[in-house]
Amino acid sequence: MAQTEKKGGLLRKSSASKKPLKEKVVLMYDEIFTTEDPSKCNPRFWEELFLMKVNLEYLEGKLEALDGEELMKIKDNINCLFQHCIQALGEEHPIRVVNALQTLCALIRGVHQKNKSTSGFDIINMLVGFDKAELCMKVRTLLFPVCARGNFNTCVCTQVTDNISQNTILEYVMINSIFEAILQILSSPLSRREHGYDAVVLLALLVNYRKYESVNPYIVKLSIVDDEATLNVIPFLTLKLHPYSFLFRQYKDKEEEHQSGFFSALTNMVGSMFIADADEKISVQTNEAILLALYEAVHLNRNFITVLAQSHPEMGLMTTPTSPIPMTPVTPLGTTPPSSDVISSAELPLDADVQTSNLLITFLKYSSIVMQDTKDEHRLHSGKLCLIILTCIAEDQYANAFLHDDNMNFRVNLHRMPMRHRKKAADKNLPCRPLVCAVLDLMVEFIVTHMMKEFPMDLYVRCIQIVHKLLCYQKKCRVRLHYTWRELWSALINLLKFLMSNETVLLAKHNIFTLALMVVNLFNMFITYGDTFLPTPSSYDELYYEIIRMHQNFDNLYSMVLRLSTNAGQWKEPASKVTHALVNIRAIINHFNPKIESYAAVNHISQLSEDQVLEVVRSNYDTLTLKLQDGLDQYERYSEQHKEAAFFKELVRSISINVRKNLAFNTLSQELLLKEFSTIS
Repeated sequence: MAQTEKKGGLLRKSSASKKPLKEKVVLMYDEIFTTEDPSKCNPRFWEELFLMKVNLEYLEGKLEALDGEELMKIKDNINCLFQHCIQALGEEHPIRVVNALQTLCALIRGVHQKNKSTSGFDIINMLVGFDKAELCMKVRTLLFPVCARGNFNTCVCTQVTDNISQNTILEYVMINSIFEAILQILSSPLSRREHGYDAVVLLALLVNYRKYESVNPYIVKLSIVDDEATLNVIPFLTLKLHPYSFLFRQYKDKEEEHQSGFFSALTNMVGSMFIADADEKISVQTNEAILLALYEAVHLNRNFITVLAQSHPEMGLMTTPTSPIPMTPVTPLGTTPPSSDVISSAELPLDADVQTSNLLITFLKYSSIVMQDTKDEHRLHSGKLCLIILTCIAEDQYANAFLHDDNMNFRVNLHRMPMRHRKKAADKNLPCRPLVCAVLDLMVEFIVTHMMKEFPMDLYVRCIQIVHKLLCYQKKCRVRLHYTWRELWSALINLLKFLMSNETVLLAKHNIFTLALMVVNLFNMFITYGDTFLPTPSSYDELYYEIIRMHQNFDNLYSMVLRLSTNAGQWKEPASKVTHALVNIRAIINHFNPKIESYAAVNHISQLSEDQVLEVVRSNYDTLTLKLQDGLDQYERYSEQHKEAAFFKELVRSISINVRKNLAFNTLSQELLLKEFSTIS
C-alpha cells in the first residue's frame, strides 16, 4: 500500500487502482477554479470554505498555473471569492477571519502578478468587478476598525508590489478614503493600544502613494488636521510605540557588552592610531516606518511641531496593556512592531526627568542613539530621517521660539558614543538649559564622532545646515544664547582638519569643498554677526582666540584650496569659493599674529597664556579691517520634492518590503495567527 502523506493537497499517493485523496479545502479550491458557480450545488459553500484550514501552497499554485485568458474565464468566481473574504473579515469567528485574511493576501498577490502589464482598474475588475468595487471598498472603510489587527489594509499596500506607487489597487483607497477610520483608531485608547502601530504605519505608506505625481488626499487631510486629540496622538504614538526607553535598554545592554572584556581593556590602554571605523559604534535596532510617520506629520502640518513642545506628564506612567500586543515571528530591521514587553513599565529604565519631559526631548534622546551608528542602509536611513526632522524643526518659527525660550529650561541626557580619548560624562552634572542647547550638543556630538573611513558626507551637510539655521534665527531675533560655543568651534576646526588629512581618499567619493565652504561660512557668521547673538563680549573675544590658536588649520586649508583653484581640474570652481570665503579668517590671523609675536618679544615671554592673547586681541580690534560678506544669514528652505524624492521613494520601498516580511501571513501557522487574533471580539 502506498504510504500516506500530505503534499500539495494530496492525502495519499496515487496508485494504479485508487485515485489520490485530496483535502476538502483543495476540492473546494478546484470548484472555484471552474466556470461554474460553486454555491449552486452547495449553498453553504462560502460559509464552509473559511472554516477549512487554508492551503496556501495549493491556492497560489493554481493561480500561478493560469494564464491571463484562463483567469478571465473564472472572473465571476474570483469576484465571489474576494467578496466573501471581505465579508468574513468582519465576522466575530476568529478562524474565519484568519482564513479569509490568508486567502485574501494570496488572491491579491496572485491576481496582480497576472496583470502586471495592465492597468490597476483591470486588477480591480478581476478581484471585485467594476460594478461592486466601490461598495466593497466602502465596506472595508466601515470594517477597518474591526479588522485593523488583521493588517488587511497594510497587506493591500505591501503585498502586491515593493513600490506602493505601482500598486494601483490603492486608487480605490484614495477615492474611498480611510483617513477618518485611521483617526478613529488613534483617538480611542483601547483601539490605539491594540491597533495603533498598524494604523500609524499604514498612514505613513498611504501618504507616500504617488505623492509627487498627483494630489494625494491623505497628504491634504494630514496637513489640515487641527483636532487637539489627533495632534497629540500621532507624535506621541510614533515615539512611544517604539519607545525611547526600549531603545535605551538596547543601548545600555550593547554599551555594557562593548565596555567589558579583555579586548576592550587592551584597546583602551593601547589606543588607536587609525581613523575611527564604523564597527566601533554601538548598534541598536531602529524603526524607519515609525520615523517616517513622525516626519510626515511634522513636515506636512506645523501644528504637530507645537505638540512636540508640550509637556506630557503621563510619559513616565507607561502601563501594561490589558490585552498583550503580540510579537510577530519575523521582525526585520527597520519595521519592528512593538510588543507587550516594550510597553511594560515593570523593567524599563526610565530617566528621572521623564515626568517633566516632552516629546521633543524624547526625540532628541532617541536621535542621539540612532545617529551613533550609520554603517548599514537601515541605520543610515534612520539617522538621515532624524536629521531631516530636525531640519524641519529648525526652520519653524514657533519651534525656534520654544527651543530658545530662556524661561523653559530642561536637563537633556543625550547618549554619547564611547570614545577612548574622553571620559563618560556624569549624568548628574547636566545643567538645565534651553532645548536648543541639546540640539547643538547633538550636532557637535555627530561632528566629533563620525570622522571615519566611510565618511557620511550627506549627514554632515545636514548637520551643518541645522546649526546654520539655528544661528540665523538667533541673529534675526537677537537671541543671546548661553552655550559653550568653544565646543562647536573646536568640532568644526577638527572637521576641516580631517577633510584636509584625508583629501585624496575623500575627493574620490565626495565634493569636500561644499562641506568645507559651509563650515567656513559658519565661522564667517560668527565673525560678522557674533556681536548680535553671542552671550557676552568675552565670547566674541574667545572666537578670535580659537581662530588664532588653530590658525595652522586655516592656513593649510587655504593652501589646499589655492592649489586646486589654480589648476584646471574639476575642483577649480568649488575650491575657489572656499578661497574667497576665507578672506576674513585670514585677515584676522594675519592681523593678530604679528601683534601677538611682538607682545611676546617685548615682554620676553616664550609662550603666552590665554588671558595674555585675549588682552592683545581686545586692544587691537580697532585696526582690524574685515570685508562685509553677503548672504551669510540666508539659507535655502527644505524641499522634499526637489531634492529628497529619490531618498523617500527608496525608503518607502524598503519599508514596504520589510512590512510585508513582518506580516508574513503565508509563513505563519493557523495556530500562531489565531493567537495573534485573540484580541478580535
